[in-house]
Amino acid sequence: MGLISFIKGAGKKLFGKKETATPAAPSAATPVSKTDLLKAEVARLGIPVENLNVEVSEMVTVSGVTDTNADREKIILAMGNIDCVGCVDDHITVNNPEPEATFHVVKKGDSLSKISKEVYGDPMKYNTIFEANKPLLDHPDNIYPGQTLRIPAIA
Repeated sequence: MGLISFIKGAGKKLFGKKETATPAAPSAATPVSKTDLLKAEVARLGIPVENLNVEVSEMVTVSGVTDTNADREKIILAMGNIDCVGCVDDHITVNNPEPEATFHVVKKGDSLSKISKEVYGDPMKYNTIFEANKPLLDHPDNIYPGQTLRIPAIA
């Protein structure tokens, strides 16, 4: 738990210019907060969490209860890999703690196999990184500079 920094200006364009519609119920007449949009993003990704609470100011503060560190880390990444978010203050409780993954910020020219070779010494273990970042990633080639990824430890 604590503060996790992200690169502002890199990430999914979730907020847009006007906060007037949610992904779940688009309606120009219904104003929606950044908090609601971030909660909807975690729900869209299907990451299990109870009592999710999100506060947005200069940073995003997130709390709730989840079963695993992997789910906790994915929620942090779902919040932090949004354009205009520079920091996530993590207060999520984990019921079944396990070893935490490390985070890697994607640089220009990176690929999952290049990151895998750098971290694990084997470029063919790229799928470990891909699987650790599902549902945040939908394809191993869909990463971008500034994006933060989970890098799990391998036994």
